[in-house]
Parts: sequence; C-alpha cells; structure tokens
Amino acid sequence: MDLPTESLDTQLAHRPLEGRRVLIVVENLPVPFDRRVWMEARTLKAAGAAVSVICPTGKGHEAREEVIEGIAVYRHALPLDASGALGYLLEYSAALWHEFRLTLKVLRKQGIDVIQGCNPPDLICIVAMPFKLFGIRYVFDHHDINPELYEAKFGKRGFFWKLMVAFERLTFRTADVSIATNESYRKIAIERGGMAPENVFVVRSGPDLSRLVPVAPQPKWRNGRQHLVGYVGVMGDQEGIDLLLESIAYLVKDRGRDDIQFVLVGGGPSLQKLQEMTASMGLSDYVTFTGRAPDADLFEVLSSADVCVNPDRVNPMNDKSTMNKILEYMAFERPIVQYEVTEGRYSAGEASLYAVPNDIVDFASKIEELLADPARRAEMGRIGRARVETQFAWPHQVPQLIAAYQRALAKNPAVKRSEAVQ
Repeated sequence: MDLPTESLDTQLAHRPLEGRRVLIVVENLPVPFDRRVWMEARTLKAAGAAVSVICPTGKGHEAREEVIEGIAVYRHALPLDASGALGYLLEYSAALWHEFRLTLKVLRKQGIDVIQGCNPPDLICIVAMPFKLFGIRYVFDHHDINPELYEAKFGKRGFFWKLMVAFERLTFRTADVSIATNESYRKIAIERGGMAPENVFVVRSGPDLSRLVPVAPQPKWRNGRQHLVGYVGVMGDQEGIDLLLESIAYLVKDRGRDDIQFVLVGGGPSLQKLQEMTASMGLSDYVTFTGRAPDADLFEVLSSADVCVNPDRVNPMNDKSTMNKILEYMAFERPIVQYEVTEGRYSAGEASLYAVPNDIVDFASKIEELLADPARRAEMGRIGRARVETQFAWPHQVPQLIAAYQRALAKNPAVKRSEAVQ
C-alpha cells in the first residue's frame, strides 16, 4: 500500500461522520501533547464530527477551556504525580469527578453521540456508564494493558493487581467498540475482555509524517564525541533506563569507549532518580538528560543520532505493547537497538537489532556493532522509513478509526458478546 499523501480534509472529503458529536476523555496526558489522541481528534473532526476533548492540565497546556483547530478542549487539574495506593486513589477520584462534571457540560453545550475513553486507567468507563442509558455509545481506546503495567511497575500481583483485572473486565463489558493499538491488544480484548471480534479494530499510533520532519544534524548534542546514541521516551521505573545506564557503564568502563555521547529526551517521575544514578556511576559527562523537550530539540536529537535505542526490559507488558518511540526512530531513518520483544520486532523488522532479553552486555555490543558499520546503519534507516511510509503512518490508520466509529454508531447496544468471558 502506498502512503496516502492527501490531507485529512481531502482524505475524508465525503465526511462519513457528518453531524455526529464525539467526546474524547483522556486522563494521563493533556492534548495536544498526547499525539495519538490529538491525531484521533483531528481525524474525527475532518470526518465531519463535532469533537470535544476532556484532559488534565500540563506544562504548556494550562488553559481550562480553549478551541484548537476547531476542537473544544476542556482541561482540569489533578493532584501531583501519584505514588502509593492513597496517592492513586486521590488522583483517580479527582479525575473521575472532573471528567463527569465536564461531560455534563459538553452534553449541555454540544450534545454527545459517542464517548471515547482512553486508558490508563481503566476507569473512564465509569463516567460513560450513566450516559449509555440514554443511547450514547462508548468506544474504548486501549493504550495500555493495565494488569501487566501494574505488575511491571511494582513487581508483584496481589489485591491491586486483581483490581486492575476487574476494572479491565468492566471496561470491555461497557464498551460498544474497542480500538486496539496492535494485534496483541486486539487478542486481549477478544480473549480476556470477551469482546466480539467484529467490535475490535486495530488503530496503531502511527506517526504523522507531515509533522515529524528531519532537520540538519547539530554537533552540539555530541558533546565533542564522535558518535551519538539517542533515546526518546518517558523517564519512569518500567522503561528500562537503568538497564541502559548499565550498558553505558559497560561501554565506557569495560570497553573503554569514550567516543560515544548518549542523549536521553523526555521527562517523567524517575528523571531525578536516574540523573542521580548516572552521577553515582560516574557517567554524567557521557549522558545528557534534556527533560521534557520542545519538538525542535527532539527533532535535532533524532536527526543527529547515529543509533537510537529502546531499553524497555522484557516483561509481559513491554512484549505486547507497541512503543511510539520505535516508529518515531524509523520515521527519522535511525537504526535501532532494542531487546527482543514481540511487538517491537513486528514494528521495526530489519530496521533494528535485537539483544538477548535484559542482557546489558549484549545490548551494548549491538550498539557497538552498528556504530562500526555506517553503511549498515544507513540501510537499516531506509528500511525503517519505508515500513513507516507503507504500513504504519497515520494515514493508514484513518480507515480503521472511521470504521470503528461507524460500527459503534450502527450496532445494537444489546449485541451478543463473545463467550470468552464467563
């Protein structure tokens, strides 16, 4: 399939959702910073729908109400980043209250035909439930598999893990249609969530190639060194940055590689801890943390990097999840090193090398292997870019998103579910 080159307005000129009213609720990130949600919102608007979004405030997105590109955005404050059971209870309770009151506001101002809830957490269905009684459909946009996320983050199961499983089941039972980010998530929706296969659509978080535009490489990011290795993503406990730091220590101290600079782009709850860990390992001069960076810096780093990495440790969560960073690396024609995971390999194919799961020495060796072979790096970059253009870019996801909405609006709410849930 060739990459559609039309704008959204041209691609959806027949306006298949004309006159429909959509509300998207997302809790973990503001829009338009949440790129997937913003692409969905813009696509639905281009298809003719009136679109509103409810989300939290965030840095650079503090306005409580504004209209962006014709999309009404309603934001609410949340408590500071939660930690521990009490913190999460406070955050989720506050979010649900704000989401419910703002949903009522949208209902009064514009009306609602479909509510789309974007996890995490798997609680937004609670907001949608009362409105379903009046014929409003619920579409679940499945971003994360929360039971696996909880286990990856805390290293255990127990009561709260069982609660995550229960909320996931409730979400799938409430949803008229589920949007999965990949085939692994679709399988979970059908087998664990009990959804009928015809009600689950795969809509990948494909990059918007009109926005991700390579720029001239900038030597400043190399810190005077010959090679640059880049990382883009959240700085959290489950992202495997600690494994990456161990690989860097091996390269610098055991292999004597003082010619590689590592630039890590992104913010998150573990940023300060990771910076302190880097200092304690004597690596501060070799590792640059940018924090949450503007697109200009992000694009410079990706355009300047010789190799990009994804150090997510191998566990059930990361094995089944598609990481946006992989597709962004490919969009910028960067060769990749990552651990061997199912969805990571599906996305990158031959654009990546795959290290033995959680083996920091093998991961480091794969980085060295690519740095030593510029021709191979260039070929892998071309392969990655081609895969994005022909399979994963956002225009390829638009038909499935529209089909999911048409299914939700047309289906009988009493449609029989799969017998997979007993």
